[in-house]
Amino acid sequence: MSRYVISLGGNALGNNAEEQKKLLQYVAHAIYPLIEMNHDIVIVHGNGPQVGMINLAFQESRSTPLMPFAECGAMSQGYIGYHIQNAIQNEMSKHHIKRSISTIVTQVLVDENDPAFKHPSKPIGQFYSKEDALKLEKEQGYQMMEDAGRGYRRIIASPKPIDIIEKESIKTLLSHKEIVIAAGGGGIPVIEKEGYLYGIDAVIDKDFASAKMAEIVGADELFILTAVDHVFINYNTPEQKALSHVTIKELEEYLKESHFKKGSMLPKIEACMAFVKATGRPAVIAGLEKAIDAFKGTCGTKILP
Repeated sequence: MSRYVISLGGNALGNNAEEQKKLLQYVAHAIYPLIEMNHDIVIVHGNGPQVGMINLAFQESRSTPLMPFAECGAMSQGYIGYHIQNAIQNEMSKHHIKRSISTIVTQVLVDENDPAFKHPSKPIGQFYSKEDALKLEKEQGYQMMEDAGRGYRRIIASPKPIDIIEKESIKTLLSHKEIVIAAGGGGIPVIEKEGYLYGIDAVIDKDFASAKMAEIVGADELFILTAVDHVFINYNTPEQKALSHVTIKELEEYLKESHFKKGSMLPKIEACMAFVKATGRPAVIAGLEKAIDAFKGTCGTKILP
């Protein structure tokens, strides 16, 4: 049996609860072959749109106290995890297979001196027009940034993950063949001071959290499922080329040539490279809609040592 960490993008989970539940039916169907073969599975999901909406709801409410960002992240882990659990349980029921699945509210350790805190870069929440973005900057004190040509979004710090606090619990569940949903949204960022943990306002990139998770649990392969079927060089130009297999050395050359954008493919590439360098095992970036083929090795971009 093999062990897989599967990373699902928050933008692939829809714009509201009902849409998310429908989309996750397909995710459950795609993951089912791995469940049927009794592989170990950890699912990490994004929460950029969802945690932003939760935070905004508290800010706009006149009767509810403002909720710190770490707590908003925990809320998103809970409801997204519930939806993933429910979708996978229903998929298993169709096939008369019983296997336990659990969501772990996960804290992820970061360094309070991480340079990211001085240079916020992680987009969260919904997209806004330039006019609305300027208004939010003035009225709410947000930092706003244009995001990959799709509009403006709020940005906050995105420190790198150092460790996963609940790692021993996750390993124990895996040893009992439980399917585990963990480090949702990249995990709840916490810092350590004199042996105590404190939540901090930030969002950890879920792809870097997935890579750290895969390293810690000893995954045989890391899968990052996103909106495109392959990694491309010269993307969206006449010279566009899909990569099916690529080595770390080749990727380092492509990075020097600036083939990948910060707001889209770059963090996925960097996260996969971190996992491959740390473990010598492969990582795959593939489209969510082609997940079944990606698990079979017939679709996506495989990153090799």
